[in-house]
Amino acid sequence: MEKFPITDKTKITRLPKRGVYDKETVYSILDEALYCTVAYSKDNQPYQIPTGFCRIDDKLYIHGSVGSHYMRELQTEKLPVCISVTLIDGLVLARSAFHHSVNYRSVVIFSKPENVTEKEELYNVLEVFTNKMCPGRWDDVRKPNDGEWKATLVLSFEINEASAKVREGAPKDDEEDYDLNIWAGVQPLTLERKSVIPDPALKAGIATPGYLFR
Repeated sequence: MEKFPITDKTKITRLPKRGVYDKETVYSILDEALYCTVAYSKDNQPYQIPTGFCRIDDKLYIHGSVGSHYMRELQTEKLPVCISVTLIDGLVLARSAFHHSVNYRSVVIFSKPENVTEKEELYNVLEVFTNKMCPGRWDDVRKPNDGEWKATLVLSFEINEASAKVREGAPKDDEEDYDLNIWAGVQPLTLERKSVIPDPALKAGIATPGYLFR
């Protein structure tokens, strides 16, 4: 199983047994998450921006308007970034308040931005991104025109320095607390796609696409 190298930045030091460095786990978390947080520092001022993203092979991609201040800063100055994603899988309810926790899967990536200009790559990124957010959607919509392409900025980040951290399973209480008359366990949490709400301006006679019922 291919693994990322462990560096001073990616090494898990707090509860190291939860650290995961194999690419399969890291990429599965990235592919399930719908948004990430891009953090960077400029002139001793930290910034943290939540945004949608997608992964293609060993690169993570974000996109936005060419008028976006933070996107332009990243593009022109190639500022180092820390990108993170977290999936919360459950509330871990222990017998003591101290040992309450969450089951989660998280990834942290350290990288630098690269501007994407090659048309085929741009097209592929937006197709993958659209289908990640709503599988099957790309084939059903009008594709970007020249003006829309020019208004869109896409940045890529090589995934070379990354690690995951995972917690799963039951609560871990102090031995003497297991005899307490207090319920303990896990309440699972999931991100659920609900029934769609048609646009009030939807043209009459247009059926809801089948891919929205998956």
